[in-house]
Amino acid sequence: MIRAAEATVLDAIGATPLFGVRRITGPGDAELLLKWERTNPGGSVKDRPARHIVDVAERLGRLRPGGTIIESSSGNFGISLAMIGAARGYRVIILIDPKTTPANRRVLEAFGADIITVTEQDDTGSYHKTRIALANDLARRIPGSFRPDQCFSLLNSHAHYLRTGAELLAGCEGRLDALVGAVSTGGQLGGLSRYLRRHSPVTRIVGADATGSTVFGGTSRAYLVPGVGLGWTPANLDLDLIDAAYQVSSADTFYACRALARSEGVLAGASSGAVLLAGLREAERLGPGARVVCLLADGGDRYLDTVYDDGWLAAHDIVLDEVNVAGLRRRAGRLHPIGEERPLTPTVVAGLEQRLRVPSSTHQLNDLVQRDWAAETLAETS
Repeated sequence: MIRAAEATVLDAIGATPLFGVRRITGPGDAELLLKWERTNPGGSVKDRPARHIVDVAERLGRLRPGGTIIESSSGNFGISLAMIGAARGYRVIILIDPKTTPANRRVLEAFGADIITVTEQDDTGSYHKTRIALANDLARRIPGSFRPDQCFSLLNSHAHYLRTGAELLAGCEGRLDALVGAVSTGGQLGGLSRYLRRHSPVTRIVGADATGSTVFGGTSRAYLVPGVGLGWTPANLDLDLIDAAYQVSSADTFYACRALARSEGVLAGASSGAVLLAGLREAERLGPGARVVCLLADGGDRYLDTVYDDGWLAAHDIVLDEVNVAGLRRRAGRLHPIGEERPLTPTVVAGLEQRLRVPSSTHQLNDLVQRDWAAETLAETS
């Protein structure tokens, strides 16, 4: 236990609440629990990998006093890094895009981060590749800089493997039948799937993705939901450890966010709508006696100008009918899991790391993570 006088804001990361919902499930459903990450000091699950990556970089001399942190992020990971930079005295440069909410931008500014808005779309209609390429270019040109590189750094999932997994399983008292989480860079679900395969192999691991993302295969197209989806399968996610995945439309995702707020008093962020619908579908499929946990990445206060704003929805040609539990359950019932209808197929973009010029520091840190995982595997089998 750290004494209060010795603690910093970063020591408040973790130990997030786990609680049940009562009004959106029925008597024929499994128990549905929510693991809500908004109580981290930076407001999201991204505080966990951000601190872990910075801690490792400092320990290995990759990030030194007076250095600069440069990252591509549409919101939460950038906010986490900006908070850490403010707490530890680093300059922070965050590359965002037009899908970044006005609230997230203001939070970045409040922490003193320098912001660059990337408006050029990549070949999937998103901004991930163009943001990452520019971030890597800046890191090569700015002395003393460090790239956390959430899309390609295995430290992203390593953070959840080391700490979040044990916290989650302890909160469930060791009984967890299904875990549902959103997928973008793959850190949270990638790390937890690896942890649970070793410590709770009966747990069903389920991904929630945006319709239009190709994390689990398929054809890419533009979508509106921030914080979920990617135009390729991220290095942090091993599809062999994932049992099923659901793709959820932007309209259904936003509907579910509003229904959760009005029916359970939980104002959650954009990606949480997709997770909730997938979790409800799993609860229906598994039935009474089972336990399903949904991972909610952040809170909805940063999405009041978008997800929860009727004018914003209308401007993007989304019209939602009356929001209620019946409508929520109807949308959940329409979902069909990928992995049962077709195999989960990774989307591999040949030469992507070379084209984006992923930093050598990322590859070197990944080697350390892989050796750590291999050593633990050997220890368990010896």
